[in-house]
Amino acid sequence: MNDRIIAACDGAAKGNPGPAAWAYVVADSAGVPQRWQAGPLGHSTNNVGELTALERLLAATDAAVPLEVRLDSTYTRDSVTKWLKGWKRNGWKTAAGKPVANQELIQRIDELLDGRDVTFVYVPAHQVDGDPLNAVADKAASDAARTQEAAGGTAADLPVPDPAPSGAARGGASRSGTARSGARSTGTASPAAAKRRSSGGAPTLSARFPGTCPCSRPYAKGDKITKVGSSWGHPECATAAQD
Repeated sequence: MNDRIIAACDGAAKGNPGPAAWAYVVADSAGVPQRWQAGPLGHSTNNVGELTALERLLAATDAAVPLEVRLDSTYTRDSVTKWLKGWKRNGWKTAAGKPVANQELIQRIDELLDGRDVTFVYVPAHQVDGDPLNAVADKAASDAARTQEAAGGTAADLPVPDPAPSGAARGGASRSGTARSGARSTGTASPAAAKRRSSGGAPTLSARFPGTCPCSRPYAKGDKITKVGSSWGHPECATAAQD
């Protein structure tokens, strides 16, 4: 039986507002991904995507098991760890007396958090050597926003994150607050993903998770991979595609 669940959630909106989606990835207590889910939201905002991702994650995990949630949205984190009590005390009004945005979603999250041991860990997005679970959730949400189609699966078919921009800083998990007293706020930096250039000029890096090349042959965690068409796979397959 797991002593805790580690998970990440993310939302996306192409245009903000624009085509939007949510996604989460659930891992075991060692941070090894087990399953993931993503879904479209039509025309909406990034904040709605982020909140929906957290709501779906909480609904899809065992309330009896401690949960660590990694997320790159300070809005979502602060909504549940800093502002929620004040909003409830003020009749769901902000300090300025205005109605709380996305109130129904936040109320649903509050219900799902009740009595649970949940820790929220802020992780910067799109970082070289950033949090791998966040990177998967980000990719899944972005793909679902673009296609407006639901998707999901197991560790065998995780979305493969795009490489972080070359100018992105190295980053790990940054510690944050918790939604319930007594819960710890923890974070772990991901291993470095070595990068170089393939003969075709596309970035080559060490796979964070197992996957399958477009040639139908699998690659293992740690194997060198590069862009093969619109997917990721063996560098030699990318070279063959250019010949």
